[in-house]
Amino acid sequence: MTPTPMTTTPDARLAIRARATEEASARGSTATADPRDVTANGAGGRPAAHRIPTARTGADPAVRIPAQGGPAVAAAEPAGAADAATTDGDASGAPAPHDPCAHGFLPERPPVRSMIGTWTRLDAMAREAAVAPDRASALAVVERAHRADELIALRQRVSRLSPRNAEAAAMRIAVIAVSCGWSALDPQAPAAREVANEAFLELWAAIAHRIDHDQFVALPTLALHNWAPERKPRRHIPIDQLARTEQLVPIVRWAPEGQPLSRLDRLMLAATRLEAHGIWLFRLADTLAGRAPDDSSTPTALRRLVRIQHALRAQLHSEAAELAAAPATDQQRAVLGALAEQGALEPPVLQAADAVLGIGGRRLGEGRRQHLRRHLPAQHRAWLSAMDRHCAPVRTLAHRGGPDAAVYREAQESLIALRRTYTALVHTAAAPTPGPLPEAA
Repeated sequence: MTPTPMTTTPDARLAIRARATEEASARGSTATADPRDVTANGAGGRPAAHRIPTARTGADPAVRIPAQGGPAVAAAEPAGAADAATTDGDASGAPAPHDPCAHGFLPERPPVRSMIGTWTRLDAMAREAAVAPDRASALAVVERAHRADELIALRQRVSRLSPRNAEAAAMRIAVIAVSCGWSALDPQAPAAREVANEAFLELWAAIAHRIDHDQFVALPTLALHNWAPERKPRRHIPIDQLARTEQLVPIVRWAPEGQPLSRLDRLMLAATRLEAHGIWLFRLADTLAGRAPDDSSTPTALRRLVRIQHALRAQLHSEAAELAAAPATDQQRAVLGALAEQGALEPPVLQAADAVLGIGGRRLGEGRRQHLRRHLPAQHRAWLSAMDRHCAPVRTLAHRGGPDAAVYREAQESLIALRRTYTALVHTAAAPTPGPLPEAA
């Protein structure tokens, strides 16, 4: 049958065009979605935790990538541009549900390289405190800012920070706090006012309230929010791949500009790269969660966990020589010592492996495990606690015999070896520098 041609009057064409325009505008919010959501979520289902990282650089299409709360403008966005805007009533400012299988405990987007407006003063204070030769010089930096009423001005603007810029401010507060020897203080405790600058404590407490994390002065803040790619990537790539494939530089350096990176700089960058390479460990943890010990896939996942932990250990070994050759100061060693006393130096990826294999809980007691986790954000602590519960059936292999139990014990031993390698790296960073400082790191 021959179709009858339809005739459309000019008025009808105008009406159709108007409806098409309205539909296009209604789809505007979805049209600006992060392209990773299209490529990464198409596969659906559980993440492909069984895939071992290879030399390829493309994103795994089966990995769940959560919405990033806006367009994919991480590479093109002016650094700190959201700093001047309020977040009241802005749904895009709310943090997205955390998915460690997407990027581990790394931030969802690259950290803010430079802040704007009044917050440039906090950035300058952090940089000056980090390179201070001793604690007295770092304390003088804070006192000068107090006398100039800069701390009060910053305190009044905390509520206007976006979540991402609040994390950037927290990193800089952490640098100042450890440089001044205040890492063990509770900023809201009355006794702290007898030790530290009161205006700085009020700013510290306000930032802690803004990010809902009281004890953020630790490695996760100092390392995972204090890095940037040396060059701007040519395309938008997932955050863990960015941290793995690009040359990283610290945002706030613990060495003067123009000088080689210090041991503390290199240790923090090593922790960041460890987290980026350890993304496969998070995905395997998600695979093992809820699995029965006699499930046929459990020993396979444990064997892959062993290989990943061996790869992470080899990575740390490869960075040990450069770290040992880097310069160090007494002030930087004091910073490392202060963080070590607070149990604030263990990388989050090692805590994730511990949640699966139960090394910390069995060896040091549950209280010690929570002591290490208190420096992580609430959503990260919640994920680790969930892994404690969901991986409990797998941990019963520790009391069994047979080949599956042997694989589980091998996974535990590989985690112990990985922890020892990281501890040796920390000891190298804290060791005195023999002879004159090297000219190049």
